[in-house]
Amino acid sequence: MPSRELPYPLFDADNHLYETEEALTKYLPEKYKGTIKYVQVDGRTKIAVRGHISEYIPNPTFEVVARPGAMEDYFRVGNPEGKSRREIFGKPMKSIPAFREPAPRLELMDELGISQTLMFPTLASLIEERMRDDPDMIHAVIHALNEWLLETWSFNYKDRIFTTPVISLPIVEKAIEELDWAVANGARAILVRPAPVPGYRHSRSFGLPEFDPFWERVVHHGVLVALHSSDSGYSRYVADWQGVDQEMLPFVPNAFRQVFEWRPIQDAVAALACHGALSRHPDLKIAVIENGSVWVGPLLDQLASIYKKMPDAFSEDPVVAVKRCIHISPFWEDDMGKLAELIGVERVLFGSDYPHPEGLADPITYVDELAGLSEEHKALIMGGNLARLISA
Repeated sequence: MPSRELPYPLFDADNHLYETEEALTKYLPEKYKGTIKYVQVDGRTKIAVRGHISEYIPNPTFEVVARPGAMEDYFRVGNPEGKSRREIFGKPMKSIPAFREPAPRLELMDELGISQTLMFPTLASLIEERMRDDPDMIHAVIHALNEWLLETWSFNYKDRIFTTPVISLPIVEKAIEELDWAVANGARAILVRPAPVPGYRHSRSFGLPEFDPFWERVVHHGVLVALHSSDSGYSRYVADWQGVDQEMLPFVPNAFRQVFEWRPIQDAVAALACHGALSRHPDLKIAVIENGSVWVGPLLDQLASIYKKMPDAFSEDPVVAVKRCIHISPFWEDDMGKLAELIGVERVLFGSDYPHPEGLADPITYVDELAGLSEEHKALIMGGNLARLISA
């Protein structure tokens, strides 16, 4: 049960589902059968992508998972005792139906006091980076996942659970086709990876004019674009410094990686501003999810400085563009008041990351971090802002 009731509805910008083993394979075209496999390694089930075993998700079956909010103390007070990651996670639990299916999840939402939520897949974040040299494969695997999401969760479950289909951008025409299909099947929000877009010759920014037809279609449909934290490929830059070329391992502590942990989202938002997408498509609605907010101030300061020196490089003030189009769901431990001052309280979104261990065990306690804000502003952050974005 929630720790209390609030006088306004809660719209959580960041909930997650746990996929079953068929999520990435059931709808794969024959040509790509075998691209994703579940294999046994020393008695444990692992996921293999194109023949390479991935450790990105230590337990990709999600039969046993960390408890929701297991890392709250870690994020609240740090780790003064030097506990291991296993000690921080604590005793795991078996997955429950509410993590796998929408009907029991709705019952759990009622218990938690959550009225509506965006629902993100968990395994989706490993796909694109491991197939970056084959755009056609990316689109095929992403669509297979989306077919499973639609069948299992739907994209709009009783106007309360809005599951986000993934849209990958390597081939613009296919991205538009996927977007149209998702919207036709009820999608109100989509998930786009905050990363350079893979291509046959090289990667490139999704803020470039090449992608304008896609963003035009997004605006036409009025859907919300979620830039959720993912494997954005920045382990390549870690490798340049550390001399070890390995995949991103989010649950393996790495102090150097932590120093620039927010560079992918900072670069993604900068690309949308500097390459003009936010200005050419001023009605875009973009929500930055599970990427914190410590990067926001430095980015806005840098954009302001660049605009002062190079106004001819922009069609409008990039800070204005960012503040108009970008909405942010900060971590619960972030300074909410400071963020509201930077971008406006109407751009701040509550997100609990439930049921992930990094999130909150009791999502409603997010409101405790809004001390000092008015009840009106709390109501906006805890649900009103996202409700406006989804319904508009």
